[in-house]
Amino acid sequence: MKMPSLRQVVGGLLLAAACGGASAAEQVKIAMLVKALGSGFFNAAQMGAQEAARQLGDVRIIYTGPTSATAEGQVELVNALIMQKVQAIVVSANDANALAPIAQKAMKRGIKVLSFDSGIVQGGRLMQLNPSSPPLVGHKLVELASQAAGGAGEIAVLSATAQATNQNIWINEMKKVLAQPEYAKLTLVGTVYGDDQSDKSYREAIGLLRSNPKLKVIVAPTTVGIVAASRAVVDEHLVGKVYVTGLGLPSEMAGHVHSGAVKSFAIWNPIDLGYAATYAAYRFVKGEASGKAGEQVAVGRMGQLTIGAGGEAALAPPFVYDASNVDKYARMF
Repeated sequence: MKMPSLRQVVGGLLLAAACGGASAAEQVKIAMLVKALGSGFFNAAQMGAQEAARQLGDVRIIYTGPTSATAEGQVELVNALIMQKVQAIVVSANDANALAPIAQKAMKRGIKVLSFDSGIVQGGRLMQLNPSSPPLVGHKLVELASQAAGGAGEIAVLSATAQATNQNIWINEMKKVLAQPEYAKLTLVGTVYGDDQSDKSYREAIGLLRSNPKLKVIVAPTTVGIVAASRAVVDEHLVGKVYVTGLGLPSEMAGHVHSGAVKSFAIWNPIDLGYAATYAAYRFVKGEASGKAGEQVAVGRMGQLTIGAGGEAALAPPFVYDASNVDKYARMF
């Protein structure tokens, strides 16, 4: 069976960053493989990747992802990227384990594989770049839920896929925080999965609202889910009774903050995340990083990343957005 070209697989989406005059033979081809196309979060990450490419001068960015958030779609694309002979792949994984075998195949071909946002298991990548540390994310999500609930009541989680590495880690961290005496009056009544699809996330949110009449907060640690849950609260006429919080983009959440469905939410800067991931990949390609614990990796305007245990590094704590600042940041991403 003939392997389709990358252009055929992704429907013609091939975005090249400025290359500073470097010839095609001299360019370092870095692929950014995201969970699914059409996500505002990953579109912003791609902007950061292009910024890094312009600064580095000899980098070409290939931005791609499946049309829906599946591991199978990402595996197919990694095969295509191997055939494209890219020097590095930076991937946000839909399934930490399912991506490992194909990532190992890519690394055996000399391709530097890094994961960012949602990781691949350690043996399937050289480094994992977390947008923040999992404990900080988990604590922030519970803190926001507590504030929205007035310190007591039922909360529920609307996640992405059941296999999403980052989502599961954050939810586990949330459970640790909820076990602390400070949050004893909050009760987690359920976790559902919208598979990072808008329609399914909306249906799952409606299900939570209708099956839990005492529910006070839906926590959605996914940019797709938080928008869908906010829409569900409005459509069910529960604004002021049920609140939504989690991780979202200001550009997508400003209207929901103003509607009253959301008091506050958080996110890191996806532009910075894409930028740092691209710089890190470049350092690996150039032999300036290997992924060892304690190693320092220079990532342009973001400074230095320190690789810790398990080959993981992290950027900054999540930043909170509310009615006082969401419009300002909505103009940015």
